[in-house]
Amino acid sequence: MLLNESPGLDRVRRLTAEAIGTAFLLIAVVGSGIMASRLTHDTAIQLLANAAATAGALVGIITMFAAISGAHINPAVTLASRALGTISRRDSALYIAAQVVGACVGTILANAMFDLPAVELSTQARTSGPLWLSEVIATIGLLLVIHGCVRTGRSAAVPYVVAAWIAGAYWFTSSTSFANPAVTVGRTLTDTFTGIAPSSAPMFITMQLVGTAIAIGLIRLLYPQPTPAAQILQESP
Repeated sequence: MLLNESPGLDRVRRLTAEAIGTAFLLIAVVGSGIMASRLTHDTAIQLLANAAATAGALVGIITMFAAISGAHINPAVTLASRALGTISRRDSALYIAAQVVGACVGTILANAMFDLPAVELSTQARTSGPLWLSEVIATIGLLLVIHGCVRTGRSAAVPYVVAAWIAGAYWFTSSTSFANPAVTVGRTLTDTFTGIAPSSAPMFITMQLVGTAIAIGLIRLLYPQPTPAAQILQESP
């Protein structure tokens, strides 16, 4: 919090950062997917371009907003931080609301940039056991990467290791690693390369929450005592 700044204004700043950060993430995910599908019909190249653009954007987004809100930009990260006692119940609920709103706005803006309907519900069904298992694994790995750095005093590495994990998980998970409930909601609003049908989203989100719960247990087991170093993603300023 800035000196002489009211708690209310500080909260507004943090929620704005979460909304804008999540919006930028969806712009990167959806926009790069649309661009890739227009430039090539090779699915492998489309996925490579989508993963690279998303990873690059994550480095920038986390660097931009970490000092303001912690740059959660993901309800799974916020829920884990709440479970570990580093964010209040009220703030965690507000963070999640801001993230979901930001995700929807980001998708709408990405659609608009490519002259598509602002909102076009996806028809791409993503429903199978392997996809659901992938979301559990992707979410566990993401949270362990984040808190493994934060709780051992290596917070400066978080933007890069998160980007690396997500880029890799695009390729080694069959679901292409959504690992983010807000992103999942946002991606229902685009009928493009990165879309997910609204009927498929609830199970994806459920599996992400399962992964979050498992990750919280693992974080407590593996990193029971965080170091006193600054905790970028785990703590809110």
